[in-house]
Amino acid sequence: MPTPDSLAAYDAALPPEQAAITQVLRRAFDAALPNATSRVWHRHPVWFIGENPVVGYDARRAAVHVLFWNGQAFEEPGLVPVGKYRAAGTHYAAASDVKLPTLRRWLKKARTDVFDGVTYFQALRDAAKARARTAPKKKR
Repeated sequence: MPTPDSLAAYDAALPPEQAAITQVLRRAFDAALPNATSRVWHRHPVWFIGENPVVGYDARRAAVHVLFWNGQAFEEPGLVPVGKYRAAGTHYAAASDVKLPTLRRWLKKARTDVFDGVTYFQALRDAAKARARTAPKKKR
């Protein structure tokens, strides 16, 4: 799929079954996160609180995957850890698979329990630079 420049363009490029899922998700995300901003980020629709991503989706061949950047902190059944940080997600193969009460509960947690990735990753970069400055120089 070419890189879309808007959420609407992303959804419009999907097969009808997946577009139906993403329409349900977008409505739920927008309603639950009224102060969030949304945009296509790294080729996928993502909602941000401040500079920090909180939730997004990714249409793949068999399903639409939803990722909560701090989802592991929610301690919710149905969210599976993703990656080595704090993300967790789920997937939907059909619009009828989206259980709105559960999704709304997760989104409420996403709104109040934001992983401050901006500060976290800046601290990691700063620590790596400090280690590089203090590391013994290699002889050639």
